[in-house]
Amino acid sequence: MGAFDLLHIAGSSLGMHQTWLDALAHNIANANTVTGTDEDAFQAQMVVARARPDGGVSVGGIEYGDPEGRMVHSPDHPLADENGYVRLPDIDMSSQMSQLVMAQRGFQASVQVTKTAQDSYNAALQIGRS
Repeated sequence: MGAFDLLHIAGSSLGMHQTWLDALAHNIANANTVTGTDEDAFQAQMVVARARPDGGVSVGGIEYGDPEGRMVHSPDHPLADENGYVRLPDIDMSSQMSQLVMAQRGFQASVQVTKTAQDSYNAALQIGRS
């Protein structure tokens, strides 16, 4: 492992965790998006992480939730069908919030690794100057 490999690995983790955070924020923001029964529900985004050969991680893709969503009886809603139903996304908020905590902590850990590596490299440079 080279001297700066740690920064590349931590940087790749920062990028993947940022994408995960963005997807979770998008899901949470659209958890109550209502559509008519003749339309697809909002589809939650799920980030697929992929290990890289250099020890880092990258976004392997984005998978989407079920477009069927869930049917909710809401006869007063303007988008309700003749039976009084609307379609909502099938998003479990407790799962989204748990994942949000994991993604935030992963991001914070990657930031700390980056800071520690930079401090170590700076200390080594100072020793070399002495």
